[in-house]
Amino acid sequence: MTATSATASPSSAITVRDAAARLDVTPRTLKYYEELGIVVPVRSEGGYRLYEQADLDKLARVLRMRSLGFSLTAITTMLQQPMEAPAEGGRPRLSNASLKTLRETLTEQLATLDARVAQVRRELKEAGALQAQLRRDLDYVERRLAGEPVEDALAQRRKERPAP
Repeated sequence: MTATSATASPSSAITVRDAAARLDVTPRTLKYYEELGIVVPVRSEGGYRLYEQADLDKLARVLRMRSLGFSLTAITTMLQQPMEAPAEGGRPRLSNASLKTLRETLTEQLATLDARVAQVRRELKEAGALQAQLRRDLDYVERRLAGEPVEDALAQRRKERPAP
């Protein structure tokens, strides 16, 4: 396959099927992200989508953000801010208006992520307490199976019980 873009060569770009397999998503997911304008893959002479490494990197970032609870709307907003025309020899830059919009979006998403991290920490604490209880239960069962009298096994279990 020969790409129609000067920036893509057959060896540096991969098909939608290969990109989907590499990212562990369906080809439809990649096409949907293209519909949203998150990525714009180059096209081969035959019209097939070809994803370059930069596309794959951007998609991997989007997928990580999605897994952390970011909405596609917020992700799209962050990735598609208008750029100012570059100064002579410079690179395009985000305008002040774009930077302000991006700041608001990032602040909201950071607050969402902070709340998610706090929730995960609470869940980990609860899981740790349950884990300790299950270990005490298992220890009791193993003592009983080893022939230890009920009274002795219960006494040991009471010693191991955490303080309220």
